[in-house]
Amino acid sequence: MSHNIAIEIQTLSKSYGDMKALDQVSLQIPKGSFFALLGPNGAGKSTLIGVLSGLINADAGSVKILGHDVVTDYAAARRLIGLVPQELIDEPFFSILDLLRIQAGYFGLGKAQWPWIDTLLQKLGLWDKKDAGMPALSGGMKRRVLIALALVHKPSVLVLDEPTAGVDIELRLGLWAFIRELHAEGMTIILTTHYLEEAEQLCEQVAILREGKILALSSTQALLASHPWEYVEVTLAVAAATLPDMLQQALHRRQGNKLVLRLPRGQQRAEIASAIQEAGLLLTEMRQVEASLEDVFRVLTRSGSEL
Repeated sequence: MSHNIAIEIQTLSKSYGDMKALDQVSLQIPKGSFFALLGPNGAGKSTLIGVLSGLINADAGSVKILGHDVVTDYAAARRLIGLVPQELIDEPFFSILDLLRIQAGYFGLGKAQWPWIDTLLQKLGLWDKKDAGMPALSGGMKRRVLIALALVHKPSVLVLDEPTAGVDIELRLGLWAFIRELHAEGMTIILTTHYLEEAEQLCEQVAILREGKILALSSTQALLASHPWEYVEVTLAVAAATLPDMLQQALHRRQGNKLVLRLPRGQQRAEIASAIQEAGLLLTEMRQVEASLEDVFRVLTRSGSEL
């Protein structure tokens, strides 16, 4: 294993009865990278994260975290990873501060870790809530506590499983500012999210899963560049009740008099302008719109084609 690889996954497979959750999955995640693991529901993301964190046993294959096998060297591998799960917790008996100190104890860490716990509480905007219990917190604050719990032992790898689900915009922005700090300091971060704009803005590399297999694995920019379509935004003088066939077939989305068309790369814009003119519509503006990660994701996960 290369010294520059944080996570090495080789031919990983896992089935639940007749359903293959993971099917010969192999990938390497470099140290210090911000990596997106994307896919529709049922793609295998949660199973892969479960195997990675030692919570699920694979049927075949192997996973190493900084060279430590998650099965044969579980204790060392577990100390290197912090997991922020999807599910919220409602521990009723301990304060937030106590929960973090107990979590530190699980990793054999004592009072020497308490200054770092105080730092986490402050960085995550939880200092004023440190003596409260989980049931007293909002959903967004509970998410922050999960992140603090995952970071108590200062892991080298942080796995964020839908970390901003149900979190309002202000909390989300504050959360990502803190995560960016961790990344800038060299932490390897793995993100699963249904907010694909987050993955596009934050992540340097992307893997897209579908039905337990990797459909795409590349840098974010290379994945966007490989998209077979281009998008053109057309603005009409007034909204049209009906559109010519060419526009209707290419229509990607519509808002009032603005149309976004999905076209094969290289299709002449003049054809679009002519179709609009022949339909008796007045074109006021036409401009190219860059493909988004969501556009790429939709094409891949609907067709199953590989890039």
